[in-house]
Amino acid sequence: MENNGCSGGARPRMGLLASVAATLFLGGCVSFSQDGGISVARNIAYAELNKDVSKITNEAEALAAQQRVTELLRRPLTPDTAVQIALLKNRGLQAAFNDLGISEATYVQASLPPSPRVVLGRSGLLGGASFEIERQLMIGLFELATLPQRAAVAQQEFQAAQFRTAEAVLSLGAEARRQYYRAIAANQQVAFLQQALATAETASELAKQLGETGSLNKLEQAREHAFYQELGAQLAQARIDQKVERERLIRQLGLWGRDIDFSLPSSLPPLPARLASQKDVESEALARRVDLHALRNDLNAVAGQYSLDVVTSVISDIELVEGSSFGKNKVISEEGVEIEKEKSRIRGIEASFTIPIFDFGETTRRGAQEAYMAAANRLAERAVNVRSESREAYAVYRGKYDLARHYQSRVLPLQKRIQDEALLQYSGMLVDVSQLIIDARTRILSNIDAINARRDFWIAATDLKAALVGGGAGSGSSGGETTTAAAGGEAAGGGH
Repeated sequence: MENNGCSGGARPRMGLLASVAATLFLGGCVSFSQDGGISVARNIAYAELNKDVSKITNEAEALAAQQRVTELLRRPLTPDTAVQIALLKNRGLQAAFNDLGISEATYVQASLPPSPRVVLGRSGLLGGASFEIERQLMIGLFELATLPQRAAVAQQEFQAAQFRTAEAVLSLGAEARRQYYRAIAANQQVAFLQQALATAETASELAKQLGETGSLNKLEQAREHAFYQELGAQLAQARIDQKVERERLIRQLGLWGRDIDFSLPSSLPPLPARLASQKDVESEALARRVDLHALRNDLNAVAGQYSLDVVTSVISDIELVEGSSFGKNKVISEEGVEIEKEKSRIRGIEASFTIPIFDFGETTRRGAQEAYMAAANRLAERAVNVRSESREAYAVYRGKYDLARHYQSRVLPLQKRIQDEALLQYSGMLVDVSQLIIDARTRILSNIDAINARRDFWIAATDLKAALVGGGAGSGSSGGETTTAAAGGEAAGGGH
């Protein structure tokens, strides 16, 4: 632990005030932690995310973190490696660790006795025959007497700051994971639309050739060409969304330079075979949510401050003053020689204090009571919200899974069958081009929606985890969802 001066040893003879201050100073001061107070965040990150966090304070630590990130970037990113890179490289998280260090410094400062005030004065005419020097050493007795309680309040406030820093870690990890899924979904949509455009291009060329032979009228030719052009526009928009989602992921990971050339998987992870259980999600959230831990420490701190305010509401503080004066007089001896005589006088100890005669401390007590009730109500409100958030997150998680499974097992197989049958009938001249294009557009919509449904499920799974342990609510499927226009403003892609 870093030494902040809380050590004994030889010291010169002190007066009453200095002795009292030294006794409390040696008994109550707190030292700085080796890790800047991030032990709570580190433990929670390991327990809930199975990831490491570190506060980077020097070049060697920065180099070690960069080497680890470089190793992780050599392979295509996974959700877990994306989270780990963000926890190592995101500078916003490092700033949160710095803010925690400021909170720790405030806590250490609060554990120290109040610094005594020294007043020095000189009286007498300038160049006169006599003058006097006065010294006063003042210290607040209430501040000394309530030092242990003030330190306890500061400790609760620091512990609350530690849990809020842990929440920042969980929040960054959750958002990095969400953005990872958005970026892969954007890549998958681009790949699908590229395939669809290639098929539409072939159909457009075929329609042109059939038109030249008189087998296809101009209206049907125009429909094929328009469908191809609509898909081209939709692919262009999807590529914009792809770049946007990747840049958002880069910002979450805190990467720059050559590190941004990382690779991603070609498709979203498959749906899990089994879902998490809904059993006891409320009680689990109440026990694990770090924001609740922070608010409980806030309440304890306000409770301790409330007691202090009640004690000091009538008499704000008592200042104990130890003073002495030293003077010199010049006199003329019988022989006519000027002699300088010294005199020293100890004035003793004085006490001064302020009494709030206009309200007798009522405003201080009332303010402390309201502050305590506000903290209690904030904690109660959060507990109610946590219960609801956990139920809501699980409902969305379950619903998104069912929807994604429905697309995968029901909708897409049916659309594939319709496409195959439509092509057979078109080859036999049993359906026209218009019906074939309508079926193709419908299949494109279904495939795009299936990609989005799987993306939304994995985001919902991330939101459920955040609802149970902390890290903030997710933003759902926002962040670059592709909407298609090949069906009069609807989604486009796929072949026909």
